[in-house]
Amino acid sequence: MKDEQQELEQEQEPERNDNETILMALDQISQTIDVMTSVVGRLRHFVQEQEVTEDMEVREAMRPGRTLH
Repeated sequence: MKDEQQELEQEQEPERNDNETILMALDQISQTIDVMTSVVGRLRHFVQEQEVTEDMEVREAMRPGRTLH
């Protein structure tokens, strides 16, 4: 009886380790996704700010009464 229980426990231990490894990997993936989401947000903001700046420069250049050289 004890031998059977020990065998069962030994069989379950690698499964527990596998589950822990999987959970750790999933946590790392989740953290990576969070970081990448933040990076994408910052890049999106940067591009939008560039677009606004370029639009303002074009409007300034096309302002009536401005002398072009």
